[in-house]
Amino acid sequence: MNVPHQPKIAVLLPCYNEDAAITRTVAGFRAALPEARIYVYDNNSSDRTIEVARAAGAMVRKERIQGKGAVVRRMFADIDADIYVMADGDATYDAAAAPALVARMLDEQLDMVVGSRIGEAAASYRRGHRIGNALLTGMLAWLFGRSFTDILSGYRVFSRRFVKSFPVLSMGFEIETEISVHALELKMPTAEVETQYFARPEGSMSKLSTYGDGWRILNTIATLYRMERPLWYFGAIGGLLAIVAAILAAPLAIAYAETGLVPRFPTAILVTGLMILAALSVFAGLILDTVVRGRREVRRLAYLAYPAPGGGGA
Repeated sequence: MNVPHQPKIAVLLPCYNEDAAITRTVAGFRAALPEARIYVYDNNSSDRTIEVARAAGAMVRKERIQGKGAVVRRMFADIDADIYVMADGDATYDAAAAPALVARMLDEQLDMVVGSRIGEAAASYRRGHRIGNALLTGMLAWLFGRSFTDILSGYRVFSRRFVKSFPVLSMGFEIETEISVHALELKMPTAEVETQYFARPEGSMSKLSTYGDGWRILNTIATLYRMERPLWYFGAIGGLLAIVAAILAAPLAIAYAETGLVPRFPTAILVTGLMILAALSVFAGLILDTVVRGRREVRRLAYLAYPAPGGGGA
């Protein structure tokens, strides 16, 4: 008689100065997933986060490089599990929803389930963050063709093959955007589940800067687009240069047709240079597109080296 494989679940909680909220967070996930191991990764907190997390029963580890992306990189590298539940340590995510997210992953053999946030009060989801999230989500969908309804949600469940094939490059809060693009580019099976999003407890402060981190996330989207879609990126630059060159060349062409002379010779040189740059940009895009396709194949093979969740064990 075959004994069903029980997946090993790890709850990952990156933390920075969350001593006011970490006890509630750990207790919530302990009640929701009693079989899971709960890890708190402290990121140079200056308060009592480490002591409070240990007292709550979590396994505490440290990451000295500052930034959420650095913490996620360390967690994904260090922890060995079949299913990874990641949330923030600020008690804003609904820990009670974790079993449903895990069940959805196992039932449908998904690689990522996103906890799409539904704020119960204005204090739980600041207006600037809501608008910024909508704009960034729309931009991601426009550039990559697909997206999620909440690309900045920090509440996610991952399969082992997602975690171990994901080369984390981000340093800060743009990590969620990089995670989303990784799933989209490798065409991983994913899903979203609506979850409640609560206001922070008294004494807990948000570390997210609406404008500073918003700009970094926007820059990350542009960088990832350049890296993943170089033909479109450099092709657009080449097309823009060619249009400018054509506009500058039009009067010269008319004058040459009428007089047989080329007036404003410096402009003619500029037009020639712009057209050369346009051609080089397009060719650079073609070459880099071939490189990206090869790199994507390698990433896909690394991803396929691990079995699907719920597919008979890891």
